[in-house]
Amino acid sequence: MNIIVLGAGAWGTALAVSAASSRAAPGHQVTLWARDAAQLETLKSARANSRYLPGISFPGSLKLAGGEGSLDEAVKGQDLIIIAAPVSAVRGLLQSLANASVPVAWLSKGFEAPVNQPFGLMVHEIRAQVAINLRAGVLSGPSFAQEVAKGQPTALVAASEHADVRDALVRAFHSPTLRVYANDDIVGVEVGGAVKNVLAIATGLCDGLQLGLNARAALITRGLAEITRLGVALGAKAETFTGLSGLGDLVLTATGDLSRNRKVGLALAQGKTLAEAVASLGHVAEGVYCARTVVQRAAGLGIEMPISQGVVALLDGRITPTEAVAALMGRGPTAEVL
Repeated sequence: MNIIVLGAGAWGTALAVSAASSRAAPGHQVTLWARDAAQLETLKSARANSRYLPGISFPGSLKLAGGEGSLDEAVKGQDLIIIAAPVSAVRGLLQSLANASVPVAWLSKGFEAPVNQPFGLMVHEIRAQVAINLRAGVLSGPSFAQEVAKGQPTALVAASEHADVRDALVRAFHSPTLRVYANDDIVGVEVGGAVKNVLAIATGLCDGLQLGLNARAALITRGLAEITRLGVALGAKAETFTGLSGLGDLVLTATGDLSRNRKVGLALAQGKTLAEAVASLGHVAEGVYCARTVVQRAAGLGIEMPISQGVVALLDGRITPTEAVAALMGRGPTAEVL
């Protein structure tokens, strides 16, 4: 199977390494594509992505390609195209791939900034605008790039309305160390992957303020309720949020020390500004960029998301970390409902 991964950040590199390794099904020819020519040369000379995945060497079979203007040529002859780019870059890539005859899937989690409309879109909604005939889907779930690249046990979900896309993703990436489950609820999988980043900021704040494990458990549980309410309102299946892309991804991102979004919350709790917190990461923290859109989408649907609203107020500098906690704990009593 010929597979190309478009984007040489941490997650794209990790998935390419995993698919090209001896652990994967035999016969895969994997190409990692980098848009930036200087980055491509560094990857070729080092046979590693030292910036994003230090200590991980590329398998000998992994091909490298890229540079400006090379995309059309790079995707020729591929059986599966993977977009491994921040949500902000996905629209342009989908437009370039709109006429692709093979399955396309993305790894991106989050919402795009609003484009000629009052709220931002998830990637499946962007595809519906710019590449309606593309057979496409998403590969998501609880996964840190470093662990996938090292071959540590991981489980993901391949979601698409197209059975051949789901099948292609399973054949491409399922291995003894990486289990891939198929799911036809792309809306639910994308909502879970996007909103958990916002809630991970809140959990990092909770941990940074040393509020205790009781508080963390309550926040994660009520955060899952927020994700589920929004997802169901957008057309998702409620049961999706008890799976890998819902509860699984939320727990990992909210509690794992490798979580960039959690690190933002920890930094804010320490008194750092948002700019300082983001600058210290060296990577994109999607929760920072999509939090406002999450709240906007919820408000437009009449969905209550108090934790997410508190994160937005905190990121905007309208409240302090202590005030954010006080606002949540000061809400009136209510029944526990989703």
